[in-house]
Amino acid sequence: MKKIFTGFVLLSLLLTNVLKAQPKPAFWDDIQAIKRYDRIYLPPQKPILFIGSSSVRYWSGLSKAYPDRTVLNRSFGGSRINDVLRYADEIVFPYQPSQIVIYVGENDVPDQRLTADSILNRFKELYTIIRSKLPQVPIVYISMKPSPSRAKYVGKLIEANKQIETFISTQASIKFLDVYSLMLDARGNMRPQLYKEDKLHMTAAGYKIWERALEPLLIRSKE
Repeated sequence: MKKIFTGFVLLSLLLTNVLKAQPKPAFWDDIQAIKRYDRIYLPPQKPILFIGSSSVRYWSGLSKAYPDRTVLNRSFGGSRINDVLRYADEIVFPYQPSQIVIYVGENDVPDQRLTADSILNRFKELYTIIRSKLPQVPIVYISMKPSPSRAKYVGKLIEANKQIETFISTQASIKFLDVYSLMLDARGNMRPQLYKEDKLHMTAAGYKIWERALEPLLIRSKE
């Protein structure tokens, strides 16, 4: 009996070590940090939920831009569409949002394995999982922006935007917000002044364009 018990203990320790050695999914720590924060600070009820990548993560003036709405930012930098999909149970559904604003897909574009079709299919999968649990909640998808640091991928990005917009036009309670064209100059060129030194993340001027364009699409808190 003693030998059996000792063997059980050793096996348990071995399994524990194996589990600890297994790599965590991408952005696992970011999601755990969000969950810890929610345990300390109770999230608002039925917020307008913003999810996606760093362009939303760094939207520091979000609450000030919409003082008459209850907004909640649960984005995480560097995320791709599949990452948001993977963590939907942690960063979407627990908040029972009254509306969802999505900015994601731009980080998928540089992946040479992905085409515009692939990016569309990833978005469809994310949209489908959201609709499976939140069939009536209005959604706004913010188009991928024209980042100067990713100019060489612009053809794929434009095509992906176009395909996502076409798909959205066939769906109910979701709107496509084209910020791509709004961030170009009169000649259709990218505007580096809207971006920080990395030519990827936006300055306050870039966010102002987003805020003005998005405002009419957001529901009021009383709704």
